[in-house]
Amino acid sequence: MPYVLISTQIRLETGPTMVGDEYSDSALMNYLGARKTTMLGNNFSEYHVDEPPRVILDKLEQAGYRVVSMTGVGQTLVWCLHKDTL
Repeated sequence: MPYVLISTQIRLETGPTMVGDEYSDSALMNYLGARKTTMLGNNFSEYHVDEPPRVILDKLEQAGYRVVSMTGVGQTLVWCLHKDTL
């Protein structure tokens, strides 16, 4: 899986950070120390970590990912990362 999206709420820059959805690479989620959760009322799961986005971005860089883009959507910050598969 060459793409990863991570996000956090603007007032929660210190964490938690959402690092994947229910279809994310389980080995990568394990490396990040993520736990799979399902919020009440949702019919999908997400992976979360308690660390701030900066720590997760550092870990993903060490795993070979690079930031492709970053944006703010409402009260949410979102980063898109890519890893070359060559």
